[in-house]
Amino acid sequence: MKTLRFYFVTVGLILASLTLNSCLNDDGYSLGDIYKPVIATARPLNSDSFYLRLDDSTTFFPAAPLNIHYQPLKPQRVLLFYTILGEKYHGYDYAIKVNRLDTILTKAIAEDLGAEKNDEVYGKDPVNIVSMWVGDGFLNIEFETYFSSHIKHFVNLIPGVDAKEHPYQLEFRHNAYHDSSTKKGVGVVAFDLSSLPDTEGKEVTLTIKVNTFDGVKEIVKKYNSGTNTEKQPELSVTHFEDTI
Repeated sequence: MKTLRFYFVTVGLILASLTLNSCLNDDGYSLGDIYKPVIATARPLNSDSFYLRLDDSTTFFPAAPLNIHYQPLKPQRVLLFYTILGEKYHGYDYAIKVNRLDTILTKAIAEDLGAEKNDEVYGKDPVNIVSMWVGDGFLNIEFETYFSSHIKHFVNLIPGVDAKEHPYQLEFRHNAYHDSSTKKGVGVVAFDLSSLPDTEGKEVTLTIKVNTFDGVKEIVKKYNSGTNTEKQPELSVTHFEDTI
């Protein structure tokens, strides 16, 4: 099982410049333009290449990622720093130079182990939700809690109490493993919603139960299988922690 370590170090691949084919700049884009970082999904193409898709379905092909040794084996959420090189590149909306790419903890919905075991394994420690949105088929959560640099925390999304009758009711769980730190920090995690029943083109209500520092709350989102229903919010952090 994957865990989340809460300490602020820059993670991901720091990418250098690459000599570029001049044909990529025919659309008037400048190599000096640095675009605002966005959260995207890195999607594998084959054993050694991938493309990126934004929440609004815009597609990027990384035409100039110098010495990039990153290869997602399955769809992976990332924070992308990029420069546009040109439009309509081999079937993709844009060709880009990847300036930096930080991986985000990306997980499937976890197995329901039963009420007692869920508390034991997944925990019920509180968090504060900074932001939550559905994008590109993922439930993305930015949350705040207390952490130590030497203790790994465990976060999961699990089915709700009556999952068979209400499959779109879920619980966000946090196990702090008795971390008693007074230092507050922010974590980001994305959950793949593809295991939920297909909504067959209809919009349904997604309810996420969260134990917060102000008590248990239910956050309601709109969900339509695999599509984006919300605008991506501004994140309070610009790099991510040790998530993979």
